[in-house]
Amino acid sequence: MADLPLYLHPFVLPTDPSTRRREGAIDVYPPLEPGDGPRPVVVFVHGGPLPPEVAPRPRDWPVFHGYGALAAAAGLAGVTLDHRLYTFADYATAALDVAAAVEQARGLAGVDPDRVALWIFSGGGPLAADYLNAPPPWLRCLALTYPLLGCPPEFDAEGRFNAVDAVATAPDLPILLTRVGHEFPDLARIQDSFVDTATAAGATLDVIDVPNGQHGFDNQDQT
Repeated sequence: MADLPLYLHPFVLPTDPSTRRREGAIDVYPPLEPGDGPRPVVVFVHGGPLPPEVAPRPRDWPVFHGYGALAAAAGLAGVTLDHRLYTFADYATAALDVAAAVEQARGLAGVDPDRVALWIFSGGGPLAADYLNAPPPWLRCLALTYPLLGCPPEFDAEGRFNAVDAVATAPDLPILLTRVGHEFPDLARIQDSFVDTATAAGATLDVIDVPNGQHGFDNQDQT
């Protein structure tokens, strides 16, 4: 694997074989055992910024194949997408892509449009701000994995994309934050501020700490 870019390293967990179908802007991992009635859907939102020349794009990375397969094995629908967060100035464009993907996911056959989870990674974290500021009724929970949760002014990102401030406005939305012990210092500092703000606001926040993990542990820490 030494010759592979980090984003092409395999997912760290074994997964059951899962079908994946491409429907325009999204990839769909249908539940392996659908059961009775429509199923919840998990929309996985990759990080960035990623220049447009990066190939393959995230929904073709092994780590997101893995997450989609895990959702399917749990009886959920998994959805992955590629958004246009090419620079830190592109959060508004990426937010439109995510919103469109969520609406497409909600309209899938066999999906319950009122039971949606958003799972956001890394530099995609500021995209959570819109959903924290005004949680839609169909959003049942929000997961954040080694996230960037706010951009310093020099990053040229719009002020709207500040999840630290936004978390105080969503006390009833279940939030799961996964942190790693070997995080980039700036990200760790902002994550601490997010936890402090959420705690002060009485937010419904659970935290999973991975003390020996690094940023991207789910495809880099093969132990």
